[in-house]
Amino acid sequence: MKQIQLIQVKNKSTGEVYWTRKNKKKVTRKIELKKYSAKLRKHVVFKEAKK
Repeated sequence: MKQIQLIQVKNKSTGEVYWTRKNKKKVTRKIELKKYSAKLRKHVVFKEAKK
């Protein structure tokens, strides 16, 4: 069975974390996603972080 490669995207100011996956064959750079931050109560940028 193939293991799912999860990556962590983290907001620097709040420390909140989302988990997602990415196609490593097509995307070689670190990803940045706009996600909802419950602490700030608005959408902010989450950047890829180490596990």
